[in-house]
Amino acid sequence: MKVRVLYHDHCFDGAASAAYFSRFASDRYGAGAEFAYTGMAHKASQLFEESLFDGDENAIVDFKYSNSDRITWWFDHHQSAFLSHDDQLDYERKKSQRRYYFDPKYRSCTEFIAHIGRTVYGYDAADLAELVHWAGIIDGANYNSADEAVHMEEPAMKLTLVIEAVKGSEMVQKVIRMMQRQSLAEIMAEPQIQAVFQPLWERHLSSIDVIRQTGHCADGVIFFDVADYDMEGYNKFVPYSLFPQAIYTVSVSRASFRTKVSVGSNPWAPSEPTHNLATICERYGGGGHPRVGAISFERDELEQARRVAHEVVAELRG
Repeated sequence: MKVRVLYHDHCFDGAASAAYFSRFASDRYGAGAEFAYTGMAHKASQLFEESLFDGDENAIVDFKYSNSDRITWWFDHHQSAFLSHDDQLDYERKKSQRRYYFDPKYRSCTEFIAHIGRTVYGYDAADLAELVHWAGIIDGANYNSADEAVHMEEPAMKLTLVIEAVKGSEMVQKVIRMMQRQSLAEIMAEPQIQAVFQPLWERHLSSIDVIRQTGHCADGVIFFDVADYDMEGYNKFVPYSLFPQAIYTVSVSRASFRTKVSVGSNPWAPSEPTHNLATICERYGGGGHPRVGAISFERDELEQARRVAHEVVAELRG
């Protein structure tokens, strides 16, 4: 049996969700099951090609809904889980007959999958409790301070840097396989992981200087534009470490496959955020959570992304 798992790529919670689901499915279907992974990224044109679903079982975890009849499992916790109203109606029609699970109240998809495994299927991978715990902290931004998130002393936080910043999906998928049986400290101790981590750590330190130089905070909103820098996958807590008085941050960056406007709220803000950032991003074709969201554009749509970013900044400052 082939199990295809589509997961949110370059995201700790996406990798952890894929690992926890794979462990559950492996125990459910037996040692003979073959697992294959596909990393999914939010793009300006979000279409699921039917050829992606080539397994006997096809699962999507921590990513948007697909109306394909070949999907057998779906788990998500994002407010913006549906690409269209028709997709949401399709989910409502199918959810009672299929293994589709959606709850935007969960801070991490890994925690949600563990909950469904325990309450619906009587399944609990007790040795993965550390993975579930850290997925909740990392995806929920439940650090004690911005400096803690930036200094990344814990193995889980170091591994987050590898997952978020490494080029391509091959290393992330190796980590997904390791997560199913190894502790996070054991994974970080692997020579192949250390070889990737060390240059990324140096790049992380350099990115702090770039954000310090390009960032500006006014009326509680940080804005910075690093689209002209090699800044794919930077630590999203750096702005709050540099500008602790901020409530929100808006940034523009560019990767090999898209231009991105990121919108976030400071978990340690001096006053409570009042805007639903997912709702704001949805107006421009993006989405996310109430406290963090993003909008994707084609790579050559940089000026459009910058215009939208300035509109969002003006709304948050207003």
